[in-house]
Amino acid sequence: MRIAILDDCQNLALQSDDWSEVQKFGEITVFNDPLTDRDALIERLRPFEILCVMRERTPLPGDLLRALPNLRLIVTTGKRNDAVDVATASELGITVCGTESPSTATPELTFALMLALARNIVAENASMHAGGWQVGIGQDLAGSTLGVIGLGRLGAKVAKMAQAFDMNVCAWSANLTPERCEELGVTFMPSKKDLLQASDFITIHQRLSDRTRGLISEPDFKLMKPTAYLINTSRGPIIDDTALIKALNTGEIAGAALDVYVEEPLPADHPLRHCENLLLSPHLGYVIRNTWKVFYGQTVDAILAWQQAKPIRVITP
Repeated sequence: MRIAILDDCQNLALQSDDWSEVQKFGEITVFNDPLTDRDALIERLRPFEILCVMRERTPLPGDLLRALPNLRLIVTTGKRNDAVDVATASELGITVCGTESPSTATPELTFALMLALARNIVAENASMHAGGWQVGIGQDLAGSTLGVIGLGRLGAKVAKMAQAFDMNVCAWSANLTPERCEELGVTFMPSKKDLLQASDFITIHQRLSDRTRGLISEPDFKLMKPTAYLINTSRGPIIDDTALIKALNTGEIAGAALDVYVEEPLPADHPLRHCENLLLSPHLGYVIRNTWKVFYGQTVDAILAWQQAKPIRVITP
């Protein structure tokens, strides 16, 4: 049986758990490079019966699945994967299953980025390495207002962390209720405008959908304080890149930190790489040892269970 592991850009999948039982009946091929050309991707994947995919990396739409006659099982990291056409897979008799996804890594990175922005860590570190000393002045977290857009599983953890730093926390999203905010000790904001105008730091924790694509655009930056910082560890298309670059380069807001992008990996010549007051990280939100252990440990478990006709965590349309 031929098994492919996709999008293992750091070559860590086989090191993250024991694959020896899988290797007794399957030949594993690891692909490190992203491949976007449809025909080339079909040619690459056609021989495989099992695909192990990273959540929302290589898209597996229906037309591509129909071109893979040998495919019988897809295991994705995470409990759902919007990049996989689960309905078509089900129609074709392809089993799709997922893993659990720990919820601590992204909130931790969110706070790391927030602290780095607030205390000007990157510039201060560069100054020290260049033989200099202090080059700026920091912003207190204590007493500042954090606006959380999306108060779900991850947003709630960020809100709790912020409260430990004595921040004032407010929240908004299209479906957020005052009861949910009261439960978490967070101030309910009736509109996005109210949140943007009130916040010193703004962090996004929403799924990408038609409703959230372009959620933060040019008019929204004009509502923010000139001293405000924006952090996005959710999905790149939620923020309008062009509007963000303009807001940063003209000093409309004080700074921003991004861990996610419209196109990943971010092209080497992308204008975000040359933007003022912008801290960039290469989608590190989930890249942590424990998460990889869960992702690939449960991928191994799923393959073995499927091969032995035991119950697995199936994703249904």
